[in-house]
Amino acid sequence: MTTLLLRFAAPLQSWGTSSRFTRRNTDRVPSRSGILGMLAAAQGLQRTDPLGRLLDLRIGVRVDQAGQLQRDFQTARTRDGSTSMPLSYRFYLADAVFAVAVEGEQALLESLERALRSPVFPLFLGRRSCPPAGKLLHGLHEGTLHELLAQHPWMASPWVQRRHRHATIDLDVIVDSAAGDEGASAYDDPQHAEDGIVVRDDPISFDPRERQYGWRTVRRYPVTVPNPAHRPPAPSPNPPDDPFDPMAAFVETA
Repeated sequence: MTTLLLRFAAPLQSWGTSSRFTRRNTDRVPSRSGILGMLAAAQGLQRTDPLGRLLDLRIGVRVDQAGQLQRDFQTARTRDGSTSMPLSYRFYLADAVFAVAVEGEQALLESLERALRSPVFPLFLGRRSCPPAGKLLHGLHEGTLHELLAQHPWMASPWVQRRHRHATIDLDVIVDSAAGDEGASAYDDPQHAEDGIVVRDDPISFDPRERQYGWRTVRRYPVTVPNPAHRPPAPSPNPPDDPFDPMAAFVETA
């Protein structure tokens, strides 16, 4: 099995699956529809084109840096200034980082890797105002998405890694839950794993005249991964002998 690894990082991201009218929400993790939409944009698919083999891809997301929820209050008027438009609230994730694993046929993933290196349409993380920052593409890896997300080192921002003083860190993973899937059993803790979570973000059509999304089931479980920035503390040097130490006489010598 081959898996494509991506790193989603940006000053702002927004992954809305339940936005309505003047309130544009964001989920706490990238949505399947948003990820597949970005891959389709890289390949040059139009919104009215069928998604084809992209729908067969399996996706897993690891929350490497949760970020902060930000609210943007927006006002607008018509060009002549005579009419006020409805007030709206737009929500974003600020300073978040996600490791995104895409599992599928090797030939398809290789074509997606080439497309991401030279995308036809601009790439963005949920909304057009949220372009990715830093290195997006982290190559093809052998193994399942469960194995990759459980073993790949932490991909948070360097300053976050340095501030975390431990050699490992516990992170949440959210993956597509296929029928009879046993892939996560070697990595999750049954007492903390959540299965059967249903979300409506499986794209059927991106056609703006009739957008359609289906339901999918996901599984959430924790993993422990290494921290690349961990440096063990240096041993304390032995203090030099002090000939004027009044307590030296009470120290037993060999």
